[in-house]
Amino acid sequence: MSDRTKIAYLVNQYPTISHTFIRNEILELERQGFDVTRISVRGWDAELTDDADVAERDKTSYLLSGGVGPLIISLIKMLFSQPVSLFSAFMLAMKMGRISERPTLLHLVYLAEACLLFGKMRQNDVTHVHCHFGTNATEVGMLCSVFGKTSYSFTVHGPEEFDKAHSLNLREKVKRARFVAAISAFGRSQIFRFAREEDWEKVKIVHCGLGAEFIDSEVSNPPSTPHLVTVGRFAEQKGQIILIRACHLLAQKGVLFELTMVGDGDMRPQIEQEIAQYGLEKSIHLVGWKSGAQIRDITARSKALVVPSFAEGLPVVIMEAMAIARPVISTYVAGIPELVRDGSEGFLVYASDAEGLAIAMEKLLKLDDSALKSMGEQARERVRERHAIVNEAAKLKALLLEKSI
Repeated sequence: MSDRTKIAYLVNQYPTISHTFIRNEILELERQGFDVTRISVRGWDAELTDDADVAERDKTSYLLSGGVGPLIISLIKMLFSQPVSLFSAFMLAMKMGRISERPTLLHLVYLAEACLLFGKMRQNDVTHVHCHFGTNATEVGMLCSVFGKTSYSFTVHGPEEFDKAHSLNLREKVKRARFVAAISAFGRSQIFRFAREEDWEKVKIVHCGLGAEFIDSEVSNPPSTPHLVTVGRFAEQKGQIILIRACHLLAQKGVLFELTMVGDGDMRPQIEQEIAQYGLEKSIHLVGWKSGAQIRDITARSKALVVPSFAEGLPVVIMEAMAIARPVISTYVAGIPELVRDGSEGFLVYASDAEGLAIAMEKLLKLDDSALKSMGEQARERVRERHAIVNEAAKLKALLLEKSI
């Protein structure tokens, strides 16, 4: 019989291209002595670009892949085996529904998912589930814990959890959790805003971590070409429109540059329109989503990564760029200034300031090779010090083992 500690991971959608940090965390916990049962609400049919994600999908069990049938069967089983606990969980789901912006019926679906989760955990001899993001997956984990002999914890990323903290009833989720992981000091402060003061002690900082493919990778010298890259979902909070306007200001000044935009999303039409409006089609290239290896290659062929966000947690893409010795131009938002220091690992500007962003981009593009390389080396050293997955998983391991699982 294995003496490895068994836990479950629950995510709303896993794996996805934007959740490599969760994959890193799971794999490192396994290297450090855990057996991890992967469970996801959805994502079995997601389009994946990384072979590592395909391998993770094969290891993952999905709550909704069987349709309504398994949910109803799990509810009926719980009704006969634990009617009192089911009623308590039902009342909690109703409480969550009363303050949520989502209909109460959906929270009853979460209750059915919790019943199914409970069955999967018992089947795998697991009594603790760790969830990522304080949204619906954490509610499912919380409802499951009402059935007894199970507990849950969760990692809060932001900004969505903080934007809708009341609607998500973050306070209740923190109250009932064994512990809560925040990915930055800023994130912890935001949890403190909504949690009871007596629950502050259970909120710990565990950074998102980078694997050896970044931490121990060989790095190349920055290119001589004026190439920049930005990576992210095309959405309001990511600030890509401001970035395009900053590029327009650079073009007006005659500064040579080329920008590759990796990503996609609902705002693609507006972004394409903005690029066309300023006549930047030859300077800005939209390339869609790419695999992790492709993003790394594009970043390595760039002088710097630009992240013009209005709202964030602490973007993993920043960590990845710094790990391959590329400076970062970003904003004084959320946890970003905890990692990137203005003038050391890159440049920071005020969010929404197109002129300030253009100035920072021009400043970086005009650095000589020696100065640019030195900035990249500082970036690499800082991220290796703060975000190596072996260290961050060890912090999580200690929290998971703090009480009997």
